[in-house]
Amino acid sequence: MKNESGRSMIEMLGVLAIMGVLTVGAIGMISTAMRTQKRNTVNEEVLQIVTGVRQLLGEYDDFSNINNSTIFGAIGMSSKNPYGGTYELSVDPSNSRQFIISITGLSETDCEYFGTKAWADSVGYINSDGKQSGATSSCNLGNGRNIVKITYGE
Repeated sequence: MKNESGRSMIEMLGVLAIMGVLTVGAIGMISTAMRTQKRNTVNEEVLQIVTGVRQLLGEYDDFSNINNSTIFGAIGMSSKNPYGGTYELSVDPSNSRQFIISITGLSETDCEYFGTKAWADSVGYINSDGKQSGATSSCNLGNGRNIVKITYGE
C-alpha cells in the first residue's frame, strides 16, 4: 500500500458544509443584533427629544411654539432616525399642552414594535394606567413609509 496524505474531496465538502451552516447562523445573529441596536437607539433618541422639549418649552403653558429645526438644533441632535426616516415634532391639535413625536420611515415589523411598545411617560400610557402603549401607528403604508406617533404632555 502507498502512503497517501492529504484530505479527500468528501472531507473538504463536509468542512465547507459545516462552515456554511455556521455562517448562516452568524448572519441571523448579526441581523438580530442590528435590529435590536436600531430599536434601542430610537428609544434613547425619543427620550432625549422629550427631555429637550420639556426643558426648552417647560416654562410655557403650551407647546404651540414647537419648531422642528429649532428644537433639534437646541438639543444638538439630528432629526434623522436609524431607519432612514425622521423624527417630527408637532402640537396636538386638540390640546396645545401636548406635543407629538412622529417616527417615520419604519418597516412594518418595526412599526408594529414601536406601536405596541410601552412608552411609559406618554399621555396614552398614563391615561390607561399602563394598559396601552401610548402610541398610535400606521403600519400598512409599505416599508419605509410607516409612521408611529407618541403624544407627550399634560
